[in-house]
Amino acid sequence: MQIRRTEAMHDAAAGLDARPPAEIAAILLDGQMAALDAVRGALPALAEASGRIARCLSGAGRVHYAGAGSSGLMAGADAMELAGTFGIDPARALIHMAGGLPQDATMPGGTEDDAGAGASAAGAVSAGDAAIVVAASGSTPYALGFAEAARARGAATICIANVPGAPLFAHADVAVCLPTPPEVLAGSTRMGAGTAQKAALNILSTLVGVALGHVHDGMMVNLRADNAKLRARAAGIVARIAGVGPEAAASALDEAGGEVKPAVMIALGVELPAALRVLEQTGGNLRAALGRVKSPA
Repeated sequence: MQIRRTEAMHDAAAGLDARPPAEIAAILLDGQMAALDAVRGALPALAEASGRIARCLSGAGRVHYAGAGSSGLMAGADAMELAGTFGIDPARALIHMAGGLPQDATMPGGTEDDAGAGASAAGAVSAGDAAIVVAASGSTPYALGFAEAARARGAATICIANVPGAPLFAHADVAVCLPTPPEVLAGSTRMGAGTAQKAALNILSTLVGVALGHVHDGMMVNLRADNAKLRARAAGIVARIAGVGPEAAASALDEAGGEVKPAVMIALGVELPAALRVLEQTGGNLRAALGRVKSPA
């Protein structure tokens, strides 16, 4: 029987358990670095995928993250960061994990083998949505069932797997292949494969944030300041972009209800109603809105 790539033995695995801990740690780190190298070849696919997701979120669509096991956790973690980082309504980012997201340290097991459950979960998908489906082997039944059903329902499907030619890619509008080498612990895809998935998802969602106009000069301008840390960050962003002091930035942020984009414009002397109007006209893109204010048509 042919050994799947995700189950193959790593070149440095022989005698691993007999090595000194520091030497084992170095081997593990090398495995993580090699996994990250596998992401570089997927950058064009990630760029294409980000455009599809951004078009979905620019309209009435939602983005669905689906997976099982460690891959499901990577997908879920990215989905849960969209609101805090980019101000995307949590109701527009849905998580579908085989067996459900764990409530404790118990990871769902056999549920990943249920393709029917994946297809059933995809019943929440609508035409115009986007689906990000993640599976290290690219052959997990739950992921396959979800991706096939989501695509049939009219969603743009972005399928991420760590094996070239994975069956999952047959259901992809955009296939993101992360060909990570064998794991130092054979089959433990929470390690190298998971690291590559996390990096790819970070890149993908950040590209989406940029496309939606929620990033300005590397700053998160669509965050909503709902705690002390984020309020301080938001005030710093307003001060930096508008070129004002901390007190003026805080005042503008108060007037804007904690929203950074209109606060920047208020700090520059634009009245709140006008700031909101220009932001609406420019699709929420702060750079475009600032250009409109500085160079009115």
